[in-house]
Amino acid sequence: MSPIRRLRRLRRAELPIDTVKLARFLIGKVVVHHLNTGRLTGRIVETEAYPIGDAAGHAFRGKTPRNGSLFLQRGHAYVYFSYGSSFLLNVSSERSGVGGGVLLRAIEPLEGIERMARSRGKMLIADIGRGPGRLTRAMKVDLRQDGLDLCAPGPLWLGTTTQATGAIGRSVRIGLSRNVRRPLRFYERGNPHLSGPKRLRQ
Repeated sequence: MSPIRRLRRLRRAELPIDTVKLARFLIGKVVVHHLNTGRLTGRIVETEAYPIGDAAGHAFRGKTPRNGSLFLQRGHAYVYFSYGSSFLLNVSSERSGVGGGVLLRAIEPLEGIERMARSRGKMLIADIGRGPGRLTRAMKVDLRQDGLDLCAPGPLWLGTTTQATGAIGRSVRIGLSRNVRRPLRFYERGNPHLSGPKRLRQ
């Protein structure tokens, strides 16, 4: 577990207006969820980009009632239910009206770890936020947070700290059937909280 060093909310002006650049930028940043029972905080250590025109992305066929949050200006939450089992948290990544998003794949828990562990049914810290479905269960994110502005005052937001980010790796994305060879996954090399096969964590 890493200590939180001077946590502050990210400003939208700091977010790149480009999906791939944002996916890399978010490595080492922090996702925060305020609950009645306290604050849950996790350091983002793994992301995947789903840029404009990507057949693997939810925005590929245009805006729908389900994916509307992907078309909000960069820095909004897009939450959806995947395969009948898990909610996944994404960050909108382009200008308003343009569909693109960054999937948050793994976090390093910082605050509220005991509550996260109870949500996950696991006590190993490295397993709590390893993978996008585990991440949302640990952070208690579901469809109620879809569309929230992550750069504005509110219960769910993105932050930054003075903690240095380690070397950033890049690989193909995980578990896709379309555009499988595009190197659009970013991660902090050597971090024990990463998801995916070992060969994609180096």
